[in-house]
Amino acid sequence: MSASISFSDDDLSRYARHIVLKELGGAGQRRLAAATVVVIGAGGIGSPAIQYLAGAGIGRLVIVDDDAVELSNLQRQTIFAAEDLGRSKAETAAKRALAINPSVRVEAAGIRIAADNAASLLKGADAVLDGCDNFTTRLTIADAALALRVPLISAAVGQFEGQLAVYRGWEPYLPCYRCFVGPAPDRAEQSCAEAGILGPVTGVLGSLAALEAIRAVTPFGIDPAGSVLLADLLSLRFRMLRLPPDPACPACGSP
Repeated sequence: MSASISFSDDDLSRYARHIVLKELGGAGQRRLAAATVVVIGAGGIGSPAIQYLAGAGIGRLVIVDDDAVELSNLQRQTIFAAEDLGRSKAETAAKRALAINPSVRVEAAGIRIAADNAASLLKGADAVLDGCDNFTTRLTIADAALALRVPLISAAVGQFEGQLAVYRGWEPYLPCYRCFVGPAPDRAEQSCAEAGILGPVTGVLGSLAALEAIRAVTPFGIDPAGSVLLADLLSLRFRMLRLPPDPACPACGSP
């Protein structure tokens, strides 16, 4: 697969800091160049993630977002500028990603992911990074990723807090997203507009999500699947909690 990918002198210079890492090396960089990562949401979490994934040399990057850039976005969504107001987030983020790394194939999908199109949007992906801002959509993405056996990197933020986890619920002894949140909870949600969000909190979680998408493509270090990272940035504290699979989970549990 990735063995057939060759790098130019410019590529070797661009990715030199990756290639020198023994945990990645040339083989890992070829895996990245052969990979497809789908990013759902070009907002606070997706914004830094897209930039880092483009810089990392992901071969194909798909950006899914049906929103347009608003003035209130610029406080935290660093991939956009004032001149982008009113423009499609997906298309604008795709242009920024190409400006960072012209060798990456970037596709903009300016549509809302839903149950009727999730499978087609995620088909062929090596990882999906979910940075969307509503619970119903997160469940849709999680179900599609589980059905397609695509590693799911799920990140969420609120005020000064964030959480991050990697889900591969089809593997023995690993949970899926519904093991974490329950079967289909009916919960009230507060938007960032209502609750507020400190801009750099999204940068921290988005950068960590990009790291885990890279790790999903070319494994290194300790596999985080089966745990959830809780970040309290008001107190600058991080906790890792083990997340066991739920045997009664309607999505991945035993029939």
